[in-house]
Amino acid sequence: MTTDAQRAFQLETDFLSGVLTNFEAAKGKQLRGSIWQLVRNDQSDRVRALLASNRIYDRERLKSLPANRRIVLRGYERHFLITKRETGAAIATVLSPLSHFASDDDGDAPAIGLGELVDHVRRLTADARVPQVVGVCSPTGFTDEAKAAKIDMPNVSVVLVEPDGHGGWQTSSSAEHTDARLLKLFDPEGTTEKTQRVRRVVEEHSADLLTGGLSASSVARKMGLPQHIVRDGMRELASADQELHVADKDGELLLFRGAPVASQERKSMNVIDRIKQLFGSEGDEGEKINVLAERRALLAQRRDRIYEDIGQLEKKEANLFEQGKAAKSQVPKRRIAAQLAQLRKDIGRQNTTAAMLNKQIDIISTDIHNLTLIQQGEMASLPDTETLTENAVKAEEMLETLQADAELVGSLETGIEETLISDDELAILKEFEADDAPAVADASSAPKQAATPIPPVATERGVARDPVEEPPSSDHDADQSRRADAEPT
Repeated sequence: MTTDAQRAFQLETDFLSGVLTNFEAAKGKQLRGSIWQLVRNDQSDRVRALLASNRIYDRERLKSLPANRRIVLRGYERHFLITKRETGAAIATVLSPLSHFASDDDGDAPAIGLGELVDHVRRLTADARVPQVVGVCSPTGFTDEAKAAKIDMPNVSVVLVEPDGHGGWQTSSSAEHTDARLLKLFDPEGTTEKTQRVRRVVEEHSADLLTGGLSASSVARKMGLPQHIVRDGMRELASADQELHVADKDGELLLFRGAPVASQERKSMNVIDRIKQLFGSEGDEGEKINVLAERRALLAQRRDRIYEDIGQLEKKEANLFEQGKAAKSQVPKRRIAAQLAQLRKDIGRQNTTAAMLNKQIDIISTDIHNLTLIQQGEMASLPDTETLTENAVKAEEMLETLQADAELVGSLETGIEETLISDDELAILKEFEADDAPAVADASSAPKQAATPIPPVATERGVARDPVEEPPSSDHDADQSRRADAEPT
């Protein structure tokens, strides 16, 4: 419910700000007068009382609730130089179900009924001596009874304003004959905002432009806007985007996507030569694409209309089928059966026509695709094979030269470092080396740590000798030892 209240508050603000701009532009034109008085009122005290009665004391919530604000613009003219006479009044008022928004009810906000609407207008127009026009905006909408009723008050014209559900507003009159300028006076959405809405809808359906197009009538029905507004918006889009084009065929404006070049008619060519150029082997591919895209858009619109007709026929078929099932006698059943048989034949014919149109659209789309590839290839101006080979060889030679230069620069940098050392620096470096030499020598001449002693080994003659310090015996000693071993004891 809080979200609904915030939305109603935002709609109230948008309505009053837009209508106030219209009031300023209508001074002296739709509204008579030379002296103007603007008065603002609201029902914030009533909202505060409703919250208190529901034991709700939240100031932030109070600020976010609608307060049935209104603005009253009164016009005056000079009368006998010293007095002024009122010439009329324009009242823009908001009527919301405040009791619902000020409670904790989570249900949907109710629409404004006829009785509440009439009471509200009578309180605002108590003095009917001058012409008054009242625009009543309901953020939650009006009931069907309120919209169908004709409010007949002397010197009072009533305009009903409510959101249309598409981001815009719907204005209607409670009288049989109301000037269209009064409806426009209480429409808070200007022409610029409507055009921007058309732009957003076209952007949302940009995928349809790739395979067909958008018609002004279909967009106008979806958005609830006049066709001339949609037409102006489509033309602005086409003028801003070179790929978008418009075509006015049989009173229907189509927006479609074509080649990104403008088609220019050559005055020196007649119609026959023009057709030969467009569909011959030679010619401007961009112009061919635009002609084919326009034809595809027309076929797509016709196919979409057939689909809509098929949908209506299917609904009628389902309705007849239910009637046939509910019929009690055979006479109405046979009649309904005959109607169903004919209706199904019509649906089959329409499906056949739609299938044929799909094939035609597919053929044209294929041709557009091929022409687009040709156009893109010509625009790229790619080099031939010989040029590509020549450039590749040059690039390889350049890389080899660059590598050789890099190696040479590396060797030169090493030589430069050596030449940049001064004689004093070289002498100091030699001193460093001289200081390090004795330390190295001392370290090499230092006695090694004694190893673990090896016990003496006893020989056959009973003399102990150290096998480590004994020098190796000569061959002569070895022979004598062998002869001694051979003598008898």
